[in-house]
Amino acid sequence: MKDLGVLKYFLRIEVARGPDGIFVCQRKYALDIIAETGLLGIKPVSFPLEQNHNLALTDGPFLDDPKRYRRLVGRLIYLSATRPELSYAVHVLAQFMQQTREAHWDAALQVVRYLKGNPGQGILLRTDCDLTLYGWCDSDWVSYPLTRRSLTGWIVMLGHSHISWKTKIQHTVSRSSAEAEYRSMATTTCELKWLKGLLMLLGVHHTTPMRLYCDSHAALHLAANPVFHERTKHIVVDYHFVRDEIQNDSISPSYVPTQSQLADIFTKALGGQHFDSFLRKLGIRNLHAPT
Repeated sequence: MKDLGVLKYFLRIEVARGPDGIFVCQRKYALDIIAETGLLGIKPVSFPLEQNHNLALTDGPFLDDPKRYRRLVGRLIYLSATRPELSYAVHVLAQFMQQTREAHWDAALQVVRYLKGNPGQGILLRTDCDLTLYGWCDSDWVSYPLTRRSLTGWIVMLGHSHISWKTKIQHTVSRSSAEAEYRSMATTTCELKWLKGLLMLLGVHHTTPMRLYCDSHAALHLAANPVFHERTKHIVVDYHFVRDEIQNDSISPSYVPTQSQLADIFTKALGGQHFDSFLRKLGIRNLHAPT
């Protein structure tokens, strides 16, 4: 055993300590990606993916060398470990590993152009943490055009620090936006319960219900209503455990307006102004940027 001192760089993850907390980023790794694609001198863009993109239905020519696309997306997947705002874009690009077209490659290069503008952006694990878990969940109804499945996005914060996030296609087709939001609540509840158990092993106990924020009144009513009526009886029983967790005071769901829904950035491509607004709300920052 050897004490290597204070952690500063490990597995291409850079760690910096300060009075506000611990800042984690992958600046050198991001610069390596930009250099490998030959875009060091290109003009950056303000968001990683175009709004209202139609990448799943594009029928352009196939890429001559799909291996470079797979390598780039693989590196972006690892980069998203400290870049939550890349989660949606990387999720979309990863769907075209087998049949890669030139439009997909161009979309991947736009993500690299976004990195060019902020290579040192990362997350701050704040010292002023109340050790309370907060979950934010959202869904984009029938967003995947080929299967008409909905997209789930969620983020979990420990105090003011985001510690877990994900973008994921739902396993089944939802017949309404309320059902899609309800399934998103169920997925986020599972993550909250797992993190609560992990913190308990570390000696952190939660005596109050964990807060879960959703921007759908219909999904919140569905979670609180114990009656299985005609419009909800087709939903898989596994998802109804959200009701049990509410009754057991494990979670406490609340409504949040869509413009304040932090998980919105994980379910769809946003424009530049909207995208920057969510970055500020999430507390994502660039330690290397001039002040």
